[in-house]
Amino acid sequence: MIGGGRGVEGQGAVSVWCARLPGVELTPFQLDTVLEEDHLAVVGMREPGPLDRVAILLANPYEFPTQAFVRESTPALGGLPLVGGMADGLRGEESVRLFCDGDVVDSGAIGVLVGGEGVLGTVVSQGCRPIGPNMTVTKAEGNLLLELAGTNAYEKLEGLLDSLSEEDRELAAQGLHVGLAIDEYADKHEQGDFLIRALAGVDPDLGALAVGDMVEVGQTVRFQVRDAGTADEDLARRLADFGAEHEVGAGLLFSCNGRGRALFSQADHDVLAVRRILGVDAVAGFFAAGEIGPVGGVNHVHGFTACLLAFAD
Repeated sequence: MIGGGRGVEGQGAVSVWCARLPGVELTPFQLDTVLEEDHLAVVGMREPGPLDRVAILLANPYEFPTQAFVRESTPALGGLPLVGGMADGLRGEESVRLFCDGDVVDSGAIGVLVGGEGVLGTVVSQGCRPIGPNMTVTKAEGNLLLELAGTNAYEKLEGLLDSLSEEDRELAAQGLHVGLAIDEYADKHEQGDFLIRALAGVDPDLGALAVGDMVEVGQTVRFQVRDAGTADEDLARRLADFGAEHEVGAGLLFSCNGRGRALFSQADHDVLAVRRILGVDAVAGFFAAGEIGPVGGVNHVHGFTACLLAFAD
């Protein structure tokens, strides 16, 4: 959990965020899935009103198709931003409990539409740094990368690892990830321009790489490593840019459970950065198993990010 200038990992904790928001309207909702012919449909989403500025979404990753819902949410909700995260705990599925309107919800997702002028906007900062060149997917099947730039994907990865510096090779050994370009039409794809997905496995015989998301032929991808220094600089820069334009009074922070001590050696890094750079004490949230936030006006599920929803003073 995150609150009171602290991040708490690996043990039970409760974070409480109380706010008085004059002129702000809150509309809770609960999402679930139903089977319709050959596909699952999400039910329970309230239609955003003209004053709604954002929806906070908390999802059970074991019981709700979060990535699919978030992927379709931007056009379906008229561009309404989603901010939040996927709940998880030390005991996996048994740990997840969501609460909505006084009821315990053990499946699906919950959220609240937030309307009015008190919502300032969002900050999304990544914790990974690209390595190697951008590559085009030339053969794929589901979540399997089979060819990159016309070459066996596994061989491409081997060649990349052989070319890395000793420092980057050590970072890759701690966890290698795949970045999927957010905007295929961008002139360049650099840090922050990718959705970070886990490299879930490799098959040397098949020459395939398993990615934690669906991949398509024609997508631009780039391998990524977690880098504490780069992540710290990116968060500080994005918060400073946001603070230069807005007077922030409070914030809700959704930070990846792969950040904290796993990345920075201290659980408090992200919340202390928000408090220090934006000059605000009222920050609370939790460590998520996947963070939800908009980039370039499109909602995405992220990995290794810090997503902040800021409110006016």
